[in-house]
Amino acid sequence: MSPEDVQALLSEKLDQCQVSVEGDGYKYEITVIGDVFEGLNAVKRQQFVYAALNEKIADGSVHAVTIKTYTPAQWAQQ
Repeated sequence: MSPEDVQALLSEKLDQCQVSVEGDGYKYEITVIGDVFEGLNAVKRQQFVYAALNEKIADGSVHAVTIKTYTPAQWAQQ
């Protein structure tokens, strides 16, 4: 899958979030920004994003990901 394909998939499934994906078709760096992360710890945030990717991970379309998650307020401080 291309980074654009992964971004389209995540944008569709995480429609309440802003999604950015970079990568080379093997390893992807995913950044997700959304109010949905408010009050969630790092593990719960990762699980939220992985849930949207599980099918593609299971079928081998997505191999390796690095996920960064932010609330809008946290992103504004970056």
